[in-house]
Amino acid sequence: MLTISMSETSLDDLGSQLLGLQLIDLPQLQASRDELPIGASTSDLLYKLEQKHALTKFQLDRILKGDADGLVLGGVKLMYRNASGSFARVYRGCSVKDGSMVGVKVLRERWSNDRETIELFQREGEIGQRLKHPNIVPIYGYDRHKDIHFITMEFVEGGNLRDFLKIRGKLDPIEACRYAMHICEALAYAYGLGITHRDMKMTNVLMSSQGTAKLIDFGLAAEDRLLQKVGHAAFAQALEYSTLEKHTRAPVNDPRSDLFFLGGILYELVTGQPPYPRTRSRDERRDITRYREVQPVGDVDPTLPPGVINVVTRLMEIDPDRRYASAQQVLGDLRPMVGRRDIESGSIPVFSQDGEAALTVLCVEGRRQQQDWLRDYLSRHGYRVLLLSDVERALQRMKSNPPHCVIFMGGSIGNRIIDDFERAVPLAETASIATVFVLSERQASFVNEFQSTSELVRVLTQPIRLRDLREAVSSAIDGRAIEDG
Repeated sequence: MLTISMSETSLDDLGSQLLGLQLIDLPQLQASRDELPIGASTSDLLYKLEQKHALTKFQLDRILKGDADGLVLGGVKLMYRNASGSFARVYRGCSVKDGSMVGVKVLRERWSNDRETIELFQREGEIGQRLKHPNIVPIYGYDRHKDIHFITMEFVEGGNLRDFLKIRGKLDPIEACRYAMHICEALAYAYGLGITHRDMKMTNVLMSSQGTAKLIDFGLAAEDRLLQKVGHAAFAQALEYSTLEKHTRAPVNDPRSDLFFLGGILYELVTGQPPYPRTRSRDERRDITRYREVQPVGDVDPTLPPGVINVVTRLMEIDPDRRYASAQQVLGDLRPMVGRRDIESGSIPVFSQDGEAALTVLCVEGRRQQQDWLRDYLSRHGYRVLLLSDVERALQRMKSNPPHCVIFMGGSIGNRIIDDFERAVPLAETASIATVFVLSERQASFVNEFQSTSELVRVLTQPIRLRDLREAVSSAIDGRAIEDG
């Protein structure tokens, strides 16, 4: 474990330790040290590394607490914590080898010596590696570093379905059915391999920036002895599954149980409210009336299309023999309502209200709340919104698959945005990409450094309204026509 002692650790020692852990590289260390005054302390170096984006605040805090040893796991630097539960924590990581974004799920320390929990966690990683489908988050592998058990996976640039719904309130029925289709495609594929999910809930569906729903956390379809630990909060959903199956005489590990809880997800997407109250009480989760006495979805919202009402109702039939028998059957009813039989993950075009293909706007923004604001506002005004927090990936996207417009948010990017401006503008001019730079109030002092004669480029300084940003995007996109002409 790396312990930072302001009185005992020299700058050279600190630099060597950070290099040894692969948290930074030599050019980053040298550039930061060159800017330090004579007599600078180790904390000065750490804060300079953070200022220059060589370290994240999360990494800095861990180092100062003497807990840096687990910041690089399996060749992946942990950058930020994305989610946390009683079972594990999920981090956004960066590959030391190539800089690609990687998700890292780390078993919490309290379970690091619990053999059965470790076995279940390892099982999740092994099952995940078998599942190769566009609507399932790819698992790269399970590994351990000393007493730290972790799973590496694809990093999905977006929140989970519950976070998504908090912003939207409820979804258009057809949009909700599209996401249900994505989930059903994943389930149908997994069932073909003999794997059920056993943990269908909103937080286990991730939403990519391309508008694709992806399932995570397969693996709770484990041996009974592993699922008897009812005091373990990670198995709360397993208790709901067992209650449903026990009281309806369904077989254990019945694929139709996944479909029942999929119905609960779709119910909430189209109504904005869960089919039954959320609870932490195990006694309430064991009560079958909780699942039997659900208010009919058509009573909650009589304006829903009849087809949507029928799908939700059949999914949530308490009698498994009256429920859909397979995910393929559900797909047979969902596809005609969505209106396209050839919809696949990542290939769904987005259309504006007038039926024209929507313009794609890529937003470079790493703060979750600001991401939500941008996604919600620009989507409502007809744009297809992509979100990236990593500038390098955004610049690469401008080269390989150019969007119509890129927005660089200075408050998230920091002062490196000056260099990013110099790199982005030539790419914008080459590929005819409308480009908008939004400087924070602190960055307003160097606005004169953002000079361009291109009609494609717009520079704004906070404070601004979202409407101002949309008008700048529209103006820059109009500039594409001028430059192309």
